Amino acid sequence: MNIEFITLTEPTSMLVNTLNRWGNDVKLKSLSQPNHSKEELERVNVLTLEDVRRRLEYQHIFLIYLENRLIGEMSYTVDPDHLFDKELETAWISISIGEPECRGLGIGFIALTYLEEQIRKRGLQRIELGVFEFNTPALKLYKKLGYQEMGRIENFTYYDGEMRADIRMEKRIGINFPGN
Repeated sequence: MNIEFITLTEPTSMLVNTLNRWGNDVKLKSLSQPNHSKEELERVNVLTLEDVRRRLEYQHIFLIYLENRLIGEMSYTVDPDHLFDKELETAWISISIGEPECRGLGIGFIALTYLEEQIRKRGLQRIELGVFEFNTPALKLYKKLGYQEMGRIENFTYYDGEMRADIRMEKRIGINFPGN
């Protein structure tokens, strides 16, 4: 399996089209972003090239390629407002394997290990993330990588007819911690 990570520096129209396809896939959308109602979940949202350029002003984005094919993206942001624990010098991470046939192959584990290394090189020692309570494959992956639950936000996102919780998790990745 040939996996490659490329830092996004200049988005293209082709990339934006792919991000729009992934971002409007209801199954993926229900796992990757909060939706407050069924209508919001089903609403079509359209990113522009400028939207992605604006993201690059505050977000470090990495594209995930499998066998030279774009299959996902991951990113981190330093000290965003939505951190559960407002500890400074914290990276908020996200990952999305956009191509359905590429999920469940172990790519997320490899990708997150790479992302953690980029964050460590930046000198940050703490990572925080949010994962919806019904996303059991992601929860299993995060626990396997050493993330620990630190809190929950109830009634955070709509899924399967009801409002569900967002689980907030954290991991310390300090340079001098063995095994990290």
